[in-house]
Amino acid sequence: MAKSTSYESKVPDSNGIISYSDEENAVWRDLYARQKALLPGRVCDAYLRGLEALELSEDRVPQLKDVNARLNEISGFGVEPVPALISPKKFFTLLAERKFPAATFIRRREEFDYLQEPDVFHEIFGHCPMLTLPTYADFLQKYGEKALTLDKSYIWMMQRLFWFTVEFGLIRTEEGVRIYGAGIASSAGEAPYSVESAKPERRPFDALTVFRTPYRIDIYQTVYYVIESAQQLYDLVTSDLVPIMDEAKRLKSLPPTYPPKEEAGAA
Repeated sequence: MAKSTSYESKVPDSNGIISYSDEENAVWRDLYARQKALLPGRVCDAYLRGLEALELSEDRVPQLKDVNARLNEISGFGVEPVPALISPKKFFTLLAERKFPAATFIRRREEFDYLQEPDVFHEIFGHCPMLTLPTYADFLQKYGEKALTLDKSYIWMMQRLFWFTVEFGLIRTEEGVRIYGAGIASSAGEAPYSVESAKPERRPFDALTVFRTPYRIDIYQTVYYVIESAQQLYDLVTSDLVPIMDEAKRLKSLPPTYPPKEEAGAA
């Protein structure tokens, strides 16, 4: 849901095939190899099991139609190719229909380490493994359904919820705190930082606090929220969120824990 992009979406042909160049396939191969080596011991077991179950190609960009078929078989979820920019309503509608909206372009080699907008590597490698977990897939569907029922004045808080869970969430396990958020799982720098660095705060997940927490999209996060289980997220989005959101509005946003953009160094 980036506001602008210099990338052009790739459109599937009449057979649902998206064409990628040799260099684009090489970028996928190198990204995949790097993250596969980094994630064990840092990402949750559900993610690793999901990655294995998806049977993604490691040497070339997987075709979304193949990922969609495999996901449907496992959890009844799917992926839908979309332009880089879609409206919040379209985004929520796709989730409510059990379809994860996925950008089709892949980053250029010069932006190998960091890309602000989500590319196909982030979408498929980052998001799709967790979508093999039925409770988590059900949570995302209910999240989309819930967002569609809310007045527009609440949408920014739903975006905060998405950010601190689906994108940058951590989960407590018997082995310790682990990654489940796609923004971390697809990042070579933030994966070790999120679970090992002493710099960020790791707070127990609390919806009221999450709704009040601002964030920046262009730096490593200064705050992470730690859930106990995917069931916790499902229970939240199937409850009445409006009173919690109204209380968050009344209390106003918490002070940022990050520097203003003009004072911050490069992430």
